[in-house]
Amino acid sequence: YDVTKNAGKNHIHGGAQSFARQLWNGTVIQQGRAVGVRLTYTSADGEEGFPGKLQATVTYLLTPDNQLEVRYEATTDKPTVVNLTNHSYFNLAGEGSGSILDHRLYVNASEFTPTDDDLIPTGDIASIRGTPLDFTSPRAIGDGIDAPFKAIQQGKGYDHNFVLAGSGLRTAARVHDPKSGRTMTIKTTTPGLQIYTGNHLKGVKGKNGHTYERRSGVCFETQHFPDSPNQPNFPSVVLRPGDVYQQATVFQFSADS
Repeated sequence: YDVTKNAGKNHIHGGAQSFARQLWNGTVIQQGRAVGVRLTYTSADGEEGFPGKLQATVTYLLTPDNQLEVRYEATTDKPTVVNLTNHSYFNLAGEGSGSILDHRLYVNASEFTPTDDDLIPTGDIASIRGTPLDFTSPRAIGDGIDAPFKAIQQGKGYDHNFVLAGSGLRTAARVHDPKSGRTMTIKTTTPGLQIYTGNHLKGVKGKNGHTYERRSGVCFETQHFPDSPNQPNFPSVVLRPGDVYQQATVFQFSADS
């Protein structure tokens, strides 16, 4: 199958008219004291080159204990590939507060998937121990973001898929802003976590007149590994008729007392 090429010779983010650019149907939901919205979208057979009519559902739920739960489901009528994620930018210091370089980060991973110069995985899985990608002990994001390390130079900062330890819904990462005292813990069922430090943000207009520049936000994209359909040693993203794609991510917020 030939899918849309929207990054040179490569396909990224689901194509030129990806799910992020589509109008989804929304329904307000309530589960106990938690409230949220359930979004549904039908991707036609052949959309962006992908086979199968895909029925996708994403549920966002806010809970009384300061959690944002994101749950993904999908079914198909033909064998296809599915890898849904969330690309929200976070800055725990608040809107318009500058860079995230002082945020302290922990990542539950000792390996990552190296890439070529186009940021496409090579298929290898490599250790991060002793490298600027090692966040197994919490440290400031800015400590190694410009290090003379090939993987850092390729992404112009952090833009890497970490191979998460463990399985099931478990802690993937934790980020803390020492100025505000806010902490966000990310839990997920996915095998990978792409961390992107907004290295290419430039003059992005936000609410209340704020403008967002380079490294003023950080993304925690819980997902399967990029390029999984072409890398047989990566966990499979194949979805077949009769099966249900299911993934979950939880963003837990807290603050220093």
